Amino acid sequence: MRTFGLGIGIVTFMLTLLFGTASAAYAEQDGAVPEPEVRCVIDDPRLEELSGLAADSTHLYAVNDGGTRLEVAVLGDDCRVRDLITAPTDPYDVEDLALGPDGTFWLGDTGDNRGQRETVALHALSRDGTSVLYRLTYPDGPRDAEALVVDREGTPYIITKDVLGSSRVYRPAQPLTSPGPTPLEKVATISLLPTRTPGGPVGMAGSVLITGAALSSDGSVVAVRTYTDAYLYPVTEGDIVAAFSREPVRVPLPHERQGEAIAFTPDGTLLSASEGRGEPLRAVPDAVGLVGDASAGVEERGTGTTPETAEDGPTESTEHGSGLGVVPSFLIAIALAAVLLAGFGRRRR
Repeated sequence: MRTFGLGIGIVTFMLTLLFGTASAAYAEQDGAVPEPEVRCVIDDPRLEELSGLAADSTHLYAVNDGGTRLEVAVLGDDCRVRDLITAPTDPYDVEDLALGPDGTFWLGDTGDNRGQRETVALHALSRDGTSVLYRLTYPDGPRDAEALVVDREGTPYIITKDVLGSSRVYRPAQPLTSPGPTPLEKVATISLLPTRTPGGPVGMAGSVLITGAALSSDGSVVAVRTYTDAYLYPVTEGDIVAAFSREPVRVPLPHERQGEAIAFTPDGTLLSASEGRGEPLRAVPDAVGLVGDASAGVEERGTGTTPETAEDGPTESTEHGSGLGVVPSFLIAIALAAVLLAGFGRRRR
């Protein structure tokens, strides 16, 4: 996603005002978290808008924003592109990449900065270049989303990118059908406090915008990232929805120009990368170990779970999150008006 001109300047100013003055609280650092270290530099022009990462025991995989075909780049330890896995399907706006339990690549074609798409899509890409399209519909209207995670049972979760820091988590309400559409259901909310971690294209506001997600290879930790930080949630018995009700470990990812990509390696290392040619691939070794043993019992957030209302979705679902605290409604209205003026325009094709 690229941002341009006066409109994004208005958004930056108004959201910085919102988070910088209306909310006295900021996310605190959770203990001694190591700084990310540079592994290599991604300098291939085909990955100038790097948006998603995944990893297995042999390679790193990456997807770029946009394009006229499905394309997963296979990277070596030196960040050089060794191969391309492609399919002729023409996506709209791929934003994230996940590896399914059977090794299938799942591409999250969910970008919708203008809030106009009647359906979004997932593409299941096999290593032989065949792909399957699954169209999806939200229960509550168009949403912009840049984060995708697939659990160990193969269930995909889409996480929205919300300008006020309260992102929604959706999953298919019934088995996926191709081409669909398959309805989604809202199952959780992730609410983040702003941080002072430097980086990203929109200042402090970028610290609450979720741009990517990943699941550790053993399924014990799910991570979401913003432009500036990663949040690691412990997962018990494969329940990702319940994980989002727990307090995460925050891992700062400072000074990334437009950080959107995140992944775990099989040994528990957390990888992150940014859009832009010549940007580094960085690593936090043993990030999974920072979270500890989820099975030992993890204290849930102070607000606990809140039943969904009829307006928000099915009553049997729950939403989780710590919230942003009390924010004057007039500042929210101003910020939303600024977002509408800016439109978060993006380049298609």
